[in-house]
Amino acid sequence: MVSITQDLRFKQAVIEYSLAHGVTKAAIRYRKTRQWIYYWRRRYNGDIRSLLPMSRRPHSHPRAHTEEEIRLIQNMRKRNPNEGLVMFWVKLLKRNYARSVASLYRVMRRLGYFNKAAKKKPKYTPKPYERMSYPGERVQIDCKYVPLKCTVGMTEERRFFQFTAIDEFSRQRYLEAFKENSSHSAAIFLQHAIEYFKFPIKCVQTDNGQEFTKYFGHDKRREADPTLFQRVLCVNGIVHKQIRAYTPRHNGKVERSHRKDNERFYSKHSFYSLADLQEQLKLYNREYNQTPMRPLGWKSPNQYLADYFNNKNVTDV
Repeated sequence: MVSITQDLRFKQAVIEYSLAHGVTKAAIRYRKTRQWIYYWRRRYNGDIRSLLPMSRRPHSHPRAHTEEEIRLIQNMRKRNPNEGLVMFWVKLLKRNYARSVASLYRVMRRLGYFNKAAKKKPKYTPKPYERMSYPGERVQIDCKYVPLKCTVGMTEERRFFQFTAIDEFSRQRYLEAFKENSSHSAAIFLQHAIEYFKFPIKCVQTDNGQEFTKYFGHDKRREADPTLFQRVLCVNGIVHKQIRAYTPRHNGKVERSHRKDNERFYSKHSFYSLADLQEQLKLYNREYNQTPMRPLGWKSPNQYLADYFNNKNVTDV
């Protein structure tokens, strides 16, 4: 229902007086210009609602997406229907697309590519996570099953495993595949990860899996023997931090990266042998470390590390 304000009643009174006594007398009486009265007389149709102010919203924007950009988005979406927003934006950037990811999201939503998510109940919000201040301060390591649907000839009894190490500061990752998720595999992976990262590692954080620790698989009255994984940590002077049991969110960065692996990698590839999987993982890991990320200010992990060490060298000088 339209609210009849004092301003609308005043305009109506001025118009009706001008119709009865002329525009000049109405302008003198109500202290309004003749042009103002003529403007509202043209708008007035006998209904006071016709005097309501019209929308001042512009019909166009000087920086709105052009038709060429819209066609580029539509054509690229046809070829990449299941690509996530950020990866899709990165591919557009390689084709001279110069808009921000937020602008791309608004346009794609207006074009009907993204449906508005239904409101969910508020979730439990954990305490703010401790932020790292330099590379290698803490590295998260975890192991995941390689999905059976993308491996040819594999069964539940005979399958592959992916070990992942991610630096919390730079998000740089190292991936490797093994035939078993044993402490021996974890120890080999850790040694390779230490050689891969170009910075010293101070702390490694893992869950309480048998490949990392024996804490939950021995008599608590006796001290558990260290696993091969823990021995490699000790030899290299690296602290081993274990997260709280049944709390995977404490290893959130590596867990989230595993979810992205399923979406970006395992859903699109098939493997015929362990060597084939290792080779494709190597290429995927290289691409991942060169992909811009929002937590890093839209820099890639490699670029973020390079900027950090360049700034550090300048400061030291």
